[in-house]
Amino acid sequence: MLAAGLRGLPGLLGRGAPSLVPARGRKTRFDPPAKSKADRIKVPPPVDPAELLVILERFEQYRRVVNALRLEMKEEIKFKNYDNRHGETAKLRKKAQDEEHQRLMALNDAENKRLLERRLERLQKEELLEKARKLQGDQYRVAFQEEVLKNKEAEVLHLQEESQNFVTLENLDQRIEECLNQTQNYNFAIDKDGRIVKRTAMP
Repeated sequence: MLAAGLRGLPGLLGRGAPSLVPARGRKTRFDPPAKSKADRIKVPPPVDPAELLVILERFEQYRRVVNALRLEMKEEIKFKNYDNRHGETAKLRKKAQDEEHQRLMALNDAENKRLLERRLERLQKEELLEKARKLQGDQYRVAFQEEVLKNKEAEVLHLQEESQNFVTLENLDQRIEECLNQTQNYNFAIDKDGRIVKRTAMP
């Protein structure tokens, strides 16, 4: 049924569809042997005893040489590992690392000292600038207070001068007489500059 469906599939897909080739089946382990191989007996190929002896001897020699090389390489690797961990190479490496550490620490100390000097110079400059700024602020404050005092004194003097012209109970009659005697004509015209250009006569 499946084969019939597969055979009809190219017709369904069209003329340009590829043809499907059925896969070859495999024998299961429970299938009987083929009739042509039913009487077959598996016989190993013939071996020449002398040749087999030579091959075995050469294989044994090869195995001994490879094992010796392998043991020598293992011993060399172990010696290198021990030398790298606890031997002369480790001591030399540790000494080089200590010298490098000391050199780097000396460089670090020199750089720290240089940065400390620069920091102290910067702090001194900032301190001097702060003192100059405070001194300037104090001078400005003193000058401002003096200016305020001068303005107050001038205002007091101005008020004192104006107080002489104040109207009091003592000079009230005198002031009234002066105002009545001095007539002021406010009927005049001025130009853009504030000069009087026209004035009417007093009645």
